[in-house]
Amino acid sequence: MTEKTVEIQNTRATLETLYHISRELATALDLRTVLQRVLFLAMKHVGAMSGSIIVLDDRGQPVDSAIIHGVQLHEQTTHQLRVTLERGLAGWVIDNRQAAVVTDTSRDKRWVLRPDDAEDRTGPKSAVSAPLLAREKIVGVITLVHPQTGFFGMDHLELVQAIADQAGIAVLNARLYADSQRQARVMTALAETAAVINATLSLEEVFSRIMEQIEQALRVQAASLALIDQQSQKIVFKAATGWVGDEVIGTELDIGQGVAGWVVREGRGVVVPLVQNDHRFDPETDRRTGYTTRAIACAPIRLRGEVIGVLEAINPTSGVFDPDALLVLTGIGNLAGTAIRHAQLYESQQLAHRRYRELFEDSIDPIFITDLDGNILEANRRAEDTTGYSGSELARLRITDLHRQESHKLGDHLEKLKLADETITYESVLAARSGQIPIQVYTRPVDIDGVVHLQWILRDITERKNLDRLRDDLIAMVYHDLRSPLANVVSSLDVLKNMLTDVDDESSRSILKIAQRSTERIQRLTNSLLDVNRLNSGQPVQPQGPINLPELVRDAVEAVDLVLASKNQEMKISLPEELPAVVVDADMIRRVLINLLENSVKYTPSGGSIQVGARAIGDWVEVWVEDNGRGIPLSEQPNIFDKFSRVRNPDDNSQGLGLGLTFCRLAVEGHGGRIWVDSGPGKGSKFSFTLPVVRLTQPESMQSESTLPPGKA
Repeated sequence: MTEKTVEIQNTRATLETLYHISRELATALDLRTVLQRVLFLAMKHVGAMSGSIIVLDDRGQPVDSAIIHGVQLHEQTTHQLRVTLERGLAGWVIDNRQAAVVTDTSRDKRWVLRPDDAEDRTGPKSAVSAPLLAREKIVGVITLVHPQTGFFGMDHLELVQAIADQAGIAVLNARLYADSQRQARVMTALAETAAVINATLSLEEVFSRIMEQIEQALRVQAASLALIDQQSQKIVFKAATGWVGDEVIGTELDIGQGVAGWVVREGRGVVVPLVQNDHRFDPETDRRTGYTTRAIACAPIRLRGEVIGVLEAINPTSGVFDPDALLVLTGIGNLAGTAIRHAQLYESQQLAHRRYRELFEDSIDPIFITDLDGNILEANRRAEDTTGYSGSELARLRITDLHRQESHKLGDHLEKLKLADETITYESVLAARSGQIPIQVYTRPVDIDGVVHLQWILRDITERKNLDRLRDDLIAMVYHDLRSPLANVVSSLDVLKNMLTDVDDESSRSILKIAQRSTERIQRLTNSLLDVNRLNSGQPVQPQGPINLPELVRDAVEAVDLVLASKNQEMKISLPEELPAVVVDADMIRRVLINLLENSVKYTPSGGSIQVGARAIGDWVEVWVEDNGRGIPLSEQPNIFDKFSRVRNPDDNSQGLGLGLTFCRLAVEGHGGRIWVDSGPGKGSKFSFTLPVVRLTQPESMQSESTLPPGKA
């Protein structure tokens, strides 16, 4: 047989071999099947006794592999073959993009010697290796081995390269198919996880379902979940399943401690196939639980890009983690962050709601919740007990059916209340089934589940009213008991004054003057007490007129000049030359001025200044008393005109009943005017009030807007 005939026969055999290999590979898409067929066919036609094939991804990293020794197939060998990619024959082939033949593995530096290559075992071998190319990219490498040195030659090298060229496209297609299948499995697992863990808002149930999904998706013996405690900045284990169980729940780690701490600190997941060889692994948990961790996958739990915790999957049942394990665990971590936060917010809302319900139901005061029209939506037990109506009966009523509202504070249809940004309070009477009950009303808008409602607290002030009545009776009794002896004192002082007219004794006259001023002050006090009771009962003021206001002001200033001089204070009177006369009860308004002046003197330091002034505004005259004293806190100002109310100040040793400003308010309002204060801590105080220039023929509530007195309500 001629050499040419042999060459033709060899070529024909090669073509037939490649044809059969092409047919075999074209019928399979599963990557594992393709790898096995490529290896078996190559070994059969080249005569190799063992071989390996490694599949690479687009970054040149190994993603799958297979080894055949004799007729035995070895799987899950990718990690073992990494060393041959780093410094062995397969790595050289990939780096140089060309096939290579090694006739004696003991003499070639490209071959990584293993214990099995020793002389007393299998000894030197021959090997041939070729890259798997597809679309100009290396998708893998195949290596065939024979136990006899010099077995492989150039013919074998060409045949292996031809087989590799045929297998490249098949391996690439199978890898892409495996990638798509893996991505589909990942997406399916994540979709199932999302549906499962978001189906509940119970935090404990969310933890439990996350653990179940990790176990099912990654097929592991145990899983755990830990969150970062915002106060201690520790990683605290909240849930665990499998053999780690309840023993790790509550365990704390520092950020950076162990594999979980490293993941939290670095913000990225990791798979540790052999924890005993990894410096990040902390064996403390194994010592505490008595179990052995072999492999671990760890991924951060994220919420809006921020790491809030960590997930662990421990010891896969197959011995090694699937290539997509970290991708799945990372996806579960991203889903878990949102689900956990939703559950935390829901539980916080539920806790707040429970606390509100407890406060609502356990309150000692009746509480009502209404809509913006005043329809009662909810009432606590105390409201039912106090009103005598059942919950169903109250639900058919409006809050206006239970008490009289103050329209000037709330508006005719609660308009002012709807816009209020603070609590509005006033006194009223509750129409209970058992009778009328005096109440203090506190009302404000509240947001409930994103909808504005009105909250009404009705405090029973029956006891306070009874005490006020007793105090009023006591004051009235004191006034009447003082009236007769006080009149005798005044008469006696007048007699003494007449007796001392012809006596040249300045000191006696000075003492007499002090006594007269003091008795006048007692008279003003007793008259004010009487006026407070009289005005509170609704008795009208009997104005006189016309009254010269400047004379009234100077008379009031003269009444306080002695105490003014004792504190070395300056008094300024600012009155225009032409000031209209007013129609007032002169004695009553004189006492109003004296009360305001005495307050300014009392609360202004020595050497301070006080100013009293007036100006005409339409049909009214505005009068003011201003000082540069310590001022009145804003929180106290709404109540300073109330009966028995006094500004609370720990440094204030002054005494009083708290009726002076109450009398001023009642006296001014009795004339149809208004009184108010402008003040602030350290800024002094300015009390202003208005008096009518002409007699009012109608009550204030029936006046037109143009005739209302100027100033603040």
